[in-house]
Amino acid sequence: QVQLVESGGGLVQPGASLGLSCTASGSNFRRRAMAWYRQAPGNQRELVARITGDRYTKYSDSVQGRFTISRDNAKNTVYLQMNTLKLEDTAVYYCAAWTATAILSTIASQPPDYWGQGIQVTVSS
Repeated sequence: QVQLVESGGGLVQPGASLGLSCTASGSNFRRRAMAWYRQAPGNQRELVARITGDRYTKYSDSVQGRFTISRDNAKNTVYLQMNTLKLEDTAVYYCAAWTATAILSTIASQPPDYWGQGIQVTVSS
């Protein structure tokens, strides 16, 4: 079982930056693909960014160029650096992980196996 704990959310103004962190329990972190999802009120949960164990990354079109996902395997932690935040970035952000044995085709097509509890990010003037 993997537990994911997010931190770093909060309230910021448009144009500001904010960083999220997610620390995972369990073994084989360096082999796990990790991701950040978000869900705004009335919307479906959507992928924000994903990073594989080999550090290949994928971003949604809406955050490409503004957000950066990274990982520190020594700390079992994945990060999401969010720059130039917009009102529409307001959502609950979830950290997620796949099993350590998940292959790329599974990661690309199947939802994650583990989820954090979510953390609120609010962008408001």
